[in-house]
Amino acid sequence: MSQRIVVDPITRIEGHLRIEAEIKGGKIEEAYSSGTMVRLIEEILRGRDPRDAWAFVGRVCGVCTSVHSTASVRAVEDALGIVIPPNAEMVRNLMFCAQNIQDHVVHFYHLHALDWVDVVSALKADPKRTSEIAQSISNWPKSSPGYFSDLQKRLTKFVESGQLGIFANGYWGHPAYKLPPEVNLIGVAHYLEALEWQKEIVKVHTIFGGKNPHPNYLVGGMACSIGLDDTSGINAERLSYVLTVLKQAKEFVEQVYVPDLLAVAPYYLDWGAIGGGLGNYLVYGDLSTTSYREPKNFKFPAGAILNKDLSKIHEVDLRSDNEVQEFISHSWYEYAGGDGVGLHPWKGETKLNYTGPKPPFEHLNIDEKYSFLKTPRWKGHAMEVGPLARVLVGYASGRPDYKEVVDSVLKKLNIPATALFSTLGRTAARGLEALLVAQWSLEFYEQLITNIKNGDTRMAATEKFQPDTWPKQAMGVGHTEAPRGALAHWIVIEDQKIANYQLVVPSTWNASPRDKEGKSSAYEAALKDTPIADPNQPVEILRTIHSFDPCLACAVHLYDEDGKHISKVKVL
Repeated sequence: MSQRIVVDPITRIEGHLRIEAEIKGGKIEEAYSSGTMVRLIEEILRGRDPRDAWAFVGRVCGVCTSVHSTASVRAVEDALGIVIPPNAEMVRNLMFCAQNIQDHVVHFYHLHALDWVDVVSALKADPKRTSEIAQSISNWPKSSPGYFSDLQKRLTKFVESGQLGIFANGYWGHPAYKLPPEVNLIGVAHYLEALEWQKEIVKVHTIFGGKNPHPNYLVGGMACSIGLDDTSGINAERLSYVLTVLKQAKEFVEQVYVPDLLAVAPYYLDWGAIGGGLGNYLVYGDLSTTSYREPKNFKFPAGAILNKDLSKIHEVDLRSDNEVQEFISHSWYEYAGGDGVGLHPWKGETKLNYTGPKPPFEHLNIDEKYSFLKTPRWKGHAMEVGPLARVLVGYASGRPDYKEVVDSVLKKLNIPATALFSTLGRTAARGLEALLVAQWSLEFYEQLITNIKNGDTRMAATEKFQPDTWPKQAMGVGHTEAPRGALAHWIVIEDQKIANYQLVVPSTWNASPRDKEGKSSAYEAALKDTPIADPNQPVEILRTIHSFDPCLACAVHLYDEDGKHISKVKVL
């Protein structure tokens, strides 16, 4: 006999997500993912000046920060045929790299690590032994016995006072936790250190974009000027500080983040066979080394992998009507042509049609509509997007930089490449990607400095910026690789205004409900066959869901008619 459990809301994510799982024989038999919030940014944009869209879509999320604005200006530039100056592309790349590294570090330590690290167990650790382990895996200076002893005393005071603060409501002592106390103490220490570190890397956004989390962008380039002796512009002092911050980020990734991954992974190698899911992976590609954005110039190569077949990379065309389509068979929307049709985003519709039960409700009606997320498909296939997809496509493409980092980790853990198709692989991929991006950021910085030294200080293209130069109708697509995966914005411009605008975000690909044929998307597929030790404390569900780093955005919170919250946080 099966048992259905509900985790609502999933915490340590951005936005509102409900997971229901049917458990039979100690494993998940079926799972259902429901996005219980709605944004409608697409409708807000209709009739507006396309040059302003980046400022609106940037507010889709406070975690993804700049990626939506990046996709937006690229969509407009694509529609109008604008090629930005090389300096602007490098600055966008630097902002991308800073956000990517910060997001991956924050995700691992503050959103995901507590699925593997037992905070209370750290109270039993031997500080001397902890120091020995820390020094054996890294040269990070904060690893003395005294350092860990002081931290342990602080943590003990929290526990004894009954006020665990940010560590409250966890499943501490759960049998699924396997780390020894000393490794748990290292994890807690670096959790706190990462809180301090992450606020520095985002200063790159402040320098080039004026602020964070929603830095300024500009159709045609970037809204900042380069003047090495100008106190109000991007001068030599600010450029030097950017280099310092990027080097510090690379050091943190190499000496803290990746060593911690390698220290934790050996205790959870069984998760190298859990949570694989679809086996289909999609990457749009990004980080061009030139201002002409051609796939051959991307640091993140574009492509698709089907059925875990790393021997073939399929090409991806975001303009083709037959590739990316969104369906609503199980989504609370309606299409003019009926629920059974799939629409390419240029023809996309965003009309709400909530037909679900009145909250709060016991269970989703999974035979009908059960989510505010649409269901995207690539050539009819459900696809996973994200760091794992990017690492797999890069690795399968034979790129030397990818081969080096992936093979090195596989060798250290003594596991085959097939172990990447898993929850553990998804978690590890973020660290591997952070290693690559940290190195690439220094390359982009050198390109920018070389351009400036050669006398090129241009940051924006002025041609085609004025509406009287635009065609009566124009269509464009702007894409990037957000930390959570493939992101694209499609725009239709008519009579100098936005006629249609559609966003297909990473969590739409991963978290969406079933399609019209009943096929699961990434979350639902990955949860199948996951072992559950205690249905009342389903930490295993959190491990796999958090490995995707869900981001359902934060525009609308649901209340009942009396203005009360309809659910309570149940897990840390």
